[in-house]
Amino acid sequence: MLQKEAIDILKTGASVFLTGEPGSGKTHVIREYIKYLQSAKINVAVTASTGIAATHLAGVTINSWSGIGIKKILSKNDLEYIVSNEYLVKRIIKTKVLIIDEVSMLDGSTLDSIERVCRAIKQSELPFGGMQTVLVGDFFQLPPVARQGEPPAKFAFDGQAYLKGKFLVCYLHEQFRQSDQDFLNVLSAVRKNAVTDEHLAHLDRRCVELDYEEATQLTRLYSHNLDVDSVNSEALKKIPGEAKIFKMETSGRSMLVEQIKRGCLSPETLVLKKSAVVMFTKNSPKGLFVNGTLGRVMEFNSFSGMPVVKTKEGKIIETEKMDWAIDDNGRVLARVSQIPLRLAWALTVHKSQGMSLDAAYIDLRSAFVAGQGYVALSRVRTLQGLFLCGYNKQALLVHPEVLLKDVDFRAQSEALSHEFSKLSADELEKMHRNYLHAIGGVLKNSVEGEKKYSLEKIRETHANAYQKWKKEDDVLLTELFGQGKGYKDMANHFGRKTGAITARLKKLKLIEE
Repeated sequence: MLQKEAIDILKTGASVFLTGEPGSGKTHVIREYIKYLQSAKINVAVTASTGIAATHLAGVTINSWSGIGIKKILSKNDLEYIVSNEYLVKRIIKTKVLIIDEVSMLDGSTLDSIERVCRAIKQSELPFGGMQTVLVGDFFQLPPVARQGEPPAKFAFDGQAYLKGKFLVCYLHEQFRQSDQDFLNVLSAVRKNAVTDEHLAHLDRRCVELDYEEATQLTRLYSHNLDVDSVNSEALKKIPGEAKIFKMETSGRSMLVEQIKRGCLSPETLVLKKSAVVMFTKNSPKGLFVNGTLGRVMEFNSFSGMPVVKTKEGKIIETEKMDWAIDDNGRVLARVSQIPLRLAWALTVHKSQGMSLDAAYIDLRSAFVAGQGYVALSRVRTLQGLFLCGYNKQALLVHPEVLLKDVDFRAQSEALSHEFSKLSADELEKMHRNYLHAIGGVLKNSVEGEKKYSLEKIRETHANAYQKWKKEDDVLLTELFGQGKGYKDMANHFGRKTGAITARLKKLKLIEE
């Protein structure tokens, strides 16, 4: 399915599972849909299964948004406690569309609990309380993990919430990351559990021993944090000269700030030296760099003190601090500010998920979970950019249940694409407008929509504009007028325009017509 087809289907209001291989543009489709909803004044909740994934879309973790915290299964008391949380109830009730990214790492039991919370708060027996729900992810990537003492984790598609939700499958098939056909064949073979000697030969030819200087030119991916921290720390120590320290700035609720920190790839304390290998951790609004762009620190600006980075392509970039934020439909709940860099001699495979790298030195000798090798390999764009330290048998395995389910997903997507191809442009447009109207969206280019938009803009500064006056309001207005309060003060008190105050005073015969 093409990206445009998926966006058209999303706009109809159907609950969707959006999937596809790494680099197929899942995040792009979701960003476009979020922009569309926000332009129509629709309240959309942007969430993800992990803090790292949440920061990619400026969202929150689904556990935090739903109020379930670390629990997978809710007792009756747990549910009653969540439903008694006034802030949580208001947030979920006003939400019209729920997006959950990186659903592959979400346990099916957790998704069931989230769905249960939505139904309880919205007081509806419809799946997810009647909200359009969009699941995004690729089950060939990192799976859900059970904590010690818990029953084995199950995939989201095995949960009751997925079955009840009747999700339409949109399987994107375009490839925007890899352009090397041999490499695409290798990745496809891993994904289908059909790796042949020819595919292994391609990987074996990329198994190389690099000397220290060569290795420091590349981002290295490891299975374990211990290896990553050790490599980065040792590499920085070997660079002579004074280290510069950059502290993260924060604002907002401490719990949300901590969530952003866990998902932010830039560290809380960034220590750099001239010549340090770094990676940008965010997309530049001006298109100067993207999350995953590699380079070296050339110098530190003599005026601002900020690092100046030369990318591998030779581009010189003067850095400045950028924000990572949790946004609730235009209202920033928490924010951290840091230079969008991190030391990039090494990263974990887990933290590399969602990135595109020009080149990487990957150690899969200690791969320990299905999908880990596939995630690591698919970060790189070409075979020429892939340098392997080695790999074990586990690295090329994919989960057999996912393998079987993927056939079903592809078939469902093809059937859906065929059905939607029968609709004319006018029919699709009507479906889009009907859905927006049903959930209270601003219909573009309509008198009704323009009036609603204008009223919403007015109410940003005058909360009660065009609301009916209550008897108690009239009593209070009369008292304030008798006390000699100014028109502007009375308008601010009631959240209305001064003209509305004048008109009401005339209505009450307190001033002359």
